[in-house]
Amino acid sequence: MPEYEFRDVYVPRGVSRKAATQLLTDQAEYGHWELARTRLYPDGSRRVRLRRRIIRQLRPTW
Repeated sequence: MPEYEFRDVYVPRGVSRKAATQLLTDQAEYGHWELARTRLYPDGSRRVRLRRRIIRQLRPTW
């Protein structure tokens, strides 16, 4: 079963949808994050949870 690490990103209500999309696109492209969950609050702010897979390196046995 894959292991993931998570990052929560808070997007204030004054940020446009286009700017929020660009922010998340940059995170996905350069940080290898993927969208796990988005929550929209009544005041217009958003909380986004990003995840990326943890890749474990196995030590060689000599």
